[in-house]
Amino acid sequence: MSENILQEKSYKFALRIVKLSQYLNDEKREFVLSKKILDSGTAIGVLIEEAKQGENRADFLQKFSVANKEAFKTNFWLRLLRDGDFLSEKQAQSLLADCEELQKLLISSLKTAKQSD
Repeated sequence: MSENILQEKSYKFALRIVKLSQYLNDEKREFVLSKKILDSGTAIGVLIEEAKQGENRADFLQKFSVANKEAFKTNFWLRLLRDGDFLSEKQAQSLLADCEELQKLLISSLKTAKQSD
């Protein structure tokens, strides 16, 4: 898995999360969960970017590990927003699919990196 693909996918996902947060604020008048998903959903991409600049392998692994945790948190917030009727099933499914893809890519990258040790 190319890190550039992961960077690109995480950036596009972060952009979708920013737009989701704006939608939740403007249309649903929801400010607490929108902030939480904004934080976790954009952190994934930031951590992947930071990992590229890591000083060593341990730093790289740590950043990817935290990015993976943020992806799991984002998945939780998306399900909560869906089940709390802030998002339609269709809206949630698309975002959840992208989030789950990032989770799988991060887990795969972590396994590969750890096996290389």
